[in-house]
Amino acid sequence: DGLAISLTYENGRFVQGATRGDGTRGDDVSSNLKTIRRLPLSIAERADDIPAVLEVRGEVFMHRPDFERLNEERAAAGEPRMANPRNLAAGSLKHLDPRLTAKRRLDLFCYAMDPPRKSHQETLETLRRWGFPTNPNYQPRHGIEEAIEVCRSWHEKRGDVDFDIDGLVLKVDKTHLQQELGAVSRSPRWAIAYKLPATEVNTTLLGILISVGRTGALTPVAVLEPRDIDGSTVSRATLHNEDEIRRKDLRIGDTVVVHKAGAVIPEVISVVLSKRPPETVPFEMPTACPECGSNVEREEGESASYCINTQCPAQVREHIQHFASRRAMDVDGFGDVLVDQLVSTGLVTTVADLYGLTIENLLGLERVGKILAEKLFANIEKSKSRPLSRVIFALGIRHVGQHVAEVLAGHYHDMEDLAKASAEDLEKVHEIGPEIATTVAHWFADEHNREVLDKLRQAGVTTTSEARPAGGGRLTGKTLVVTGTLDSMSREEAEGRIKVEGGRASGSVSKKTDYVVCGRDAGTKADKARELGVPILDEAAFLALLQG
Repeated sequence: DGLAISLTYENGRFVQGATRGDGTRGDDVSSNLKTIRRLPLSIAERADDIPAVLEVRGEVFMHRPDFERLNEERAAAGEPRMANPRNLAAGSLKHLDPRLTAKRRLDLFCYAMDPPRKSHQETLETLRRWGFPTNPNYQPRHGIEEAIEVCRSWHEKRGDVDFDIDGLVLKVDKTHLQQELGAVSRSPRWAIAYKLPATEVNTTLLGILISVGRTGALTPVAVLEPRDIDGSTVSRATLHNEDEIRRKDLRIGDTVVVHKAGAVIPEVISVVLSKRPPETVPFEMPTACPECGSNVEREEGESASYCINTQCPAQVREHIQHFASRRAMDVDGFGDVLVDQLVSTGLVTTVADLYGLTIENLLGLERVGKILAEKLFANIEKSKSRPLSRVIFALGIRHVGQHVAEVLAGHYHDMEDLAKASAEDLEKVHEIGPEIATTVAHWFADEHNREVLDKLRQAGVTTTSEARPAGGGRLTGKTLVVTGTLDSMSREEAEGRIKVEGGRASGSVSKKTDYVVCGRDAGTKADKARELGVPILDEAAFLALLQG
């Protein structure tokens, strides 16, 4: 249980290390990674089969004895103890002073590389031969029954290792089968996590708060008597919705059983009825929004209740935080405290108001000096050029995640074209179902939302795309796979160019693939293409294809 990292080597020398971040971009933590003693800084002398550019994936963690030693030192110095090794390892890796990171004695296990070998087992053995630390507990098994037996054996063995684990990962071994199975968004079809049973504790349900999200959904949150669960103090847990509270018959004052779902998220499992106080009463959801007092409605077939006021301060705060988040407009620096100030002072009532802020406005906020104000202002300006798909996702339309936003941006050339589309039009777009189509059409039909869009357009935010409308690109209807290292652009940029021309960028080679674009050190995907007879393009041919 640690922090995922990506390590880049060029000609066998370590050149950069980054956190996983959003899957595409992370934080550069190269200096801190160099303090990990088992991280090889050079592998060139270990073998002659090292590719010119190598990416290695791994997990940084802290051994329990080192964690306990550090907590003893902190206690002796009158400092508070750290909650758990995972949080401490993550914080140490991102610390500004590498000397402090070095004192934390972090370690790592590596488990993947690009280009990969012919099997996962061979990849692990190659990494170990090149000097990378790998987890010694992996076990090749034939058939799911054997794999399940291994998983069950770790119910008792989890205490045998000196680092925290929350489960195991089952993986298809052969790389060509992994590529054939492919992935959905960021989740591979060839791997699945098996979570070990979580620790359960009894505690008291002290109260139930109502949180209002950016869509107006009212979410009940349990306030609990604090308890330590697997190294961290749990005092709150989501209760999901009214139906869930009724199903479990949760009442304030009850003794409840709590665990961490997936070893991460606190969850109330059940009530200990034998300990229920006689004066408890069933919980009732509010009929008015606790933030703004507006009416609350629950549509037929919905499990959640919603505040009908789109100007509700809670919705505005959540909407702005989503809009500014890394996967959306990536406006760095706009955390909870700053957004609360912007909303409470009336400076920001919609996401479009962010682009009307001045340095003087920002200087008027608590704990914002000249340097920070200028930086925040620059981050706002920079976000105006985010691609159309990111803008659509940032709008916070219900059911529209990153992938759906990319689909919509790839089909509609202009935000205005998307805004004019009816639910029937949207349903004709591949991967857009009736529920998403109806929600998107309703969102753009709302007058307030249209006003926000107009303000964003006037502020200079991207509302058009270089992508051609559906049917107008040179690669429309074509599926391409990019592998290896290209000289003129990154793999992400190449896949972006494919989408701009109406094509589909896939991560795996199959009989339905039209072209495989091979850069340097292309690896097994090129082998798979030859095996299936899929046309292979070098970089020059790929550029020529893009240019028509």
